[in-house]
Amino acid sequence: MSPRHVLRNAIILAGLVAGSHAHAQSHIVTTAKLDWSTAEHLASEAVRACAAQGYSVTATVVDTTGHQQAVIKGDSVPLQSLSVSYRKAYTAYSYGLAFNMNTTSELIAAKVTGPANGALNTIPEVLFVPGGVTLRRVSDNVVLGGIGVSGAPGGEKDEACAQAAVTKFRADFR
Repeated sequence: MSPRHVLRNAIILAGLVAGSHAHAQSHIVTTAKLDWSTAEHLASEAVRACAAQGYSVTATVVDTTGHQQAVIKGDSVPLQSLSVSYRKAYTAYSYGLAFNMNTTSELIAAKVTGPANGALNTIPEVLFVPGGVTLRRVSDNVVLGGIGVSGAPGGEKDEACAQAAVTKFRADFR
C-alpha cells in the first residue's frame, strides 16, 4: 500500500471513529447538581440559622430532578413543615429556572403565579410562599436545585434562613 493510501485510510478511519463517538455522545444527558454533602450542609445551615433566632424549622434541598436531596427537620416543628419546605424548594427550583428568578418572594412579587384562574397553584408541588431560594452554579448561573425552609413565624424569616445558608456555601456551587 502506498503512503498516500495509508494516509487516506487513516483519515477515513479517524473520521469513522470520531463520527461514532460524536453519535454516541449525542445520546448522553449530563445534568449539573450539588453533591449530597453540600446539600446536607445547606439544609443543616438553614436550620441552624433559624434556630439561632429561636425558630425551629425544616429545610429541604431539591436537586435538578425536583426530588429531595437533603432534609433536616428541627426538633419541634409542626408536621406540615416537611411538606411545605419541600414545596418551597421545588417552586424555587422549577420556577426559578423557568422565569430566571432567585427566590419564591421574587416570583410572588413578579406575579409569576400563572394565569388569572390560578391554574399553576393547582400543581401539587408548587407553593407560592416566601421561603424558597434557587441554587445556581457560581460560574455561569446554571440552576442546580432549590432550598426551602418552613416553620418560622413568617415566610420572610424562612427565606432569610435559606438565603443565609446559600450565602455561606455559595463558593461550593462550582
